[in-house]
Amino acid sequence: MNKVFLIGNLTRDPELTTTASGVSVCRFAIAVNRNYASADGERQTDFFNVTAWRDLGERVAQYQHKGSKVAVIGSIQMRNYEDNQGVRRTAVDVIAQDVEFLSPKGSNAEDGSSDAAPSRAPSQRKKPVLQAFEDDSDIPF
Repeated sequence: MNKVFLIGNLTRDPELTTTASGVSVCRFAIAVNRNYASADGERQTDFFNVTAWRDLGERVAQYQHKGSKVAVIGSIQMRNYEDNQGVRRTAVDVIAQDVEFLSPKGSNAEDGSSDAAPSRAPSQRKKPVLQAFEDDSDIPF
């Protein structure tokens, strides 16, 4: 079984293109922190290239941007190619089957600000009114 689950942040804005046959394809990269730190206490990060096709790719391109946190579910695909100098290379890509948007709606993940209207502070929210329970004779214990 070839299945991968990744949670990370976009390292650049998604690039949406169309194939010659008119199929939408979105390419983006995510940075994923490892669960452990190195000997000097620094966390390591892995970078993954992700490809999302058709409607999924269009949604990613429309709603996500550099810095957005996403969860990607997909499969790993390896491909071989020859670079400009004629050297044979191998690339590993994640082909997305699902992408969940984890950044709050309207947030600008790069600077931590929000485009949405601010909600009332917790202290300003209306608190529920509790009513006293006068008769507890029907309680079975």
